[in-house]
Formats: sequence, structure tokens, C-alpha cells
Amino acid sequence: MAHIKLYWQSKTVLLLVLPAAAAGLVLQARFFAVNMRSVSIWTLGLSLSLGLVVYQWRAATPGGAFTGAVIAASLMFSTALVPYHPWQTALVPLLAVVVLSHLATRVGRGKKERLGTAERRGGRSASQVAANLGLAALVSQDLTQDWLGGTGWFATTGTVPMPLFALGLAALAEAAADTVSSEIGQVLGGRPRMLTSLRKVDAGADGAISLAGTLAGVLAAAAVAGAGAWALQGGPAMLWVSWAGGVFGLFFDSLLGATLERRGWLNNDAVNFLSTSSAAVFAAVELIVASHHSLV
Repeated sequence: MAHIKLYWQSKTVLLLVLPAAAAGLVLQARFFAVNMRSVSIWTLGLSLSLGLVVYQWRAATPGGAFTGAVIAASLMFSTALVPYHPWQTALVPLLAVVVLSHLATRVGRGKKERLGTAERRGGRSASQVAANLGLAALVSQDLTQDWLGGTGWFATTGTVPMPLFALGLAALAEAAADTVSSEIGQVLGGRPRMLTSLRKVDAGADGAISLAGTLAGVLAAAAVAGAGAWALQGGPAMLWVSWAGGVFGLFFDSLLGATLERRGWLNNDAVNFLSTSSAAVFAAVELIVASHHSLV
């Protein structure tokens, strides 16, 4: 009954993410429709197509696919610059998250079903999508401060370029790392250990980690960070900052699972949202430290 009592947390995450992302989407779509109609057409068309594909894959419920499409459009608008190319937006790292997560859930599905840990066949709900991807959209919405050819998501402090989208990219990297580490660890990791005590526990237990799963998660975070840094031309700074943030969030997720989730204080959606948030915060701290050193 614990998951039912904590369902309010899933609703809270959805209410934090979806209205804000949708409002930002409307404002951004209106701006581009007036100034650059092609950006609105490409962004809305591709994000809708992504939602339909995810639904067709049965990776998300109708509500989850809709929520994902809104988040995808918001992320694309937030990282659009002139000259505009869809493959030079946040769509690329988002696609990396979707593909990696989908493939990881399919690996060893029969074994996961026997263990009772397989993702439900209907796919992820709207709250699950919001918990995993919503934070990236929220922290990215203010990055379109100079849409028509300015600094975009880059701001300069001292002599160090500050790739601000690294915060959103770190959140996306953590989302991929969390899913991949969990799904791969259940198949290849053997019997995992609890993060806080290192005692062996059953596969799928909250807070459980394995070497294979952790390595898979770290690689997934690197893949998403690399895809984002390449697409957004963020260079090594964006890659390393977002990758480190994603890896930090991966372990923070396990820590929350081993403590607050196991005690019934948090549900999985709350843990995922807080974990992606921790990845963004860690990336922000990295940027602040880098900026401070550049001014010394």
C-alpha cells in the first residue's frame, strides 16, 4: 500500500513539470512562429513524431508520450539558434536517452519478468517521463535569452566559456545512466549489493548496485553527454561537466533508494526527479568553481 500512499509525489512531479514546460513551449512557439516559422514547424513536427514513435514502441502510455513530446519541443526551442538545424539542438541528446533506455529495457526481458522487475509493457506513465526528463526542460527554458544569433546557451564569465546547457545535459545524462544501470545490472550484474552497507540483496532492490550495472550507467551518461556536446558544439567543457553531473546523480539516486525510498518516504518518481536535480546542481557547482578559478 506504500506506493498508493505516495502517489501524491508522482502527481506533484507532474504538476511541477508539465504546466511549466507547456507554458514555456507556447511562448517559445509563438516567438518563433512570428520570427522564424521554420523553427516552429521543425520543432513541433519532430517532437510530435518522437512522441508517436515512443508510443508505437510501447515505451510510454499515451499520457507519457504526450508529456515526452512537450518536453522534447521545449528542449529543442530552448537550444535553437540561427542558423537553425534540428540536429544542433537538444533533440540529439534526448534521442540518445530514449534509444539507450529502450534498448536497455529490452535486454534480458525474460529474466526480468521472472524476477518481477521488468518495466510494465504499457510503458512509462506521464509522471515517470516528467520525473526523468522534466528537470532538463525546466533548467533550459531561460537559455533562449538571445534567440537570433547571440550567445545562446553560452555565457562568458571571465575567460571561461560557461556552457549553461550543461545543467540540462547533466540531468539527461543521469536519466539515461539510471535506467541503463538498473536494466543491465539486473541481467549481467549478478546479485547486487546495497550501496550503504555493501550487503548482497535481491536484484531490483531499491539502492542496490552492481559493477556491471554501474559501468553501463557511466557509459550511458558519457554517450548522452557526448551527443549533447557534439550537437550543441559545447566542446570538452560541456562534455565533462555534464558527464560528471550525470555520474554523480546516478550514485545519488542509489543513495536515495537505499535510504528514503526503502523506508517508504519517497516513491520512484520523486527519487528520479531529485536525482536528475542533483545532477544539474552538481554541474552548476562545477561551473561556479571553474569560473572562480578563471578569475583568480
